[in-house]
Amino acid sequence: MEETKRPRRIVAGILLSAVLFLGGGLYWFQPWKLWQDDSVHEALPATVPVPPGAPGTPPGAPSPAPAEPKTVAEGTFISHEHTTTGTAKLIRLPDGSHTLRLEDLDTSNGPDLRVWITDAPVKDGVSGWRVFDDGKYVSLGKLKGNQGDQNYAVPPSVNLTDYSSVAIWCDRFDVSFGAAALTAV
Repeated sequence: MEETKRPRRIVAGILLSAVLFLGGGLYWFQPWKLWQDDSVHEALPATVPVPPGAPGTPPGAPSPAPAEPKTVAEGTFISHEHTTTGTAKLIRLPDGSHTLRLEDLDTSNGPDLRVWITDAPVKDGVSGWRVFDDGKYVSLGKLKGNQGDQNYAVPPSVNLTDYSSVAIWCDRFDVSFGAAALTAV
């Protein structure tokens, strides 16, 4: 009797281990995301109308044109771990703040994707996949969608002269999906 219970316990232990291992692997890798696209289509941050009589406006002068956002740097994405296309633009808003805008972004979906500005050089090929966490970087938040146009506020404490690139970073696996070198416009 004891001999028949032992093999059942071993089989049950093996099955339980396999289920836990498979469940953990599915959670960690989230392979279903490779077939799911999240599209985001945010508008460019709006212009701000300048009210009549604003500081610096002579009395009785017509209202000046609305202040427009200005692109101060931009770059085109190259592919790293996953095919990535689109444009990254660093935009100064009329109030002096900055936003990073991703336009026509198209990359794979994945677990724990972040948008980073970094001081790392953008390199082609496998040698460029893991360089972005070697130096200075600032996470601007989770990637809102793997496709489309989206905006990320840059914290006012960030000195933008210290950063020269943008990376779509998979924090779970410490790898770049794609990156863009920012060049002043």
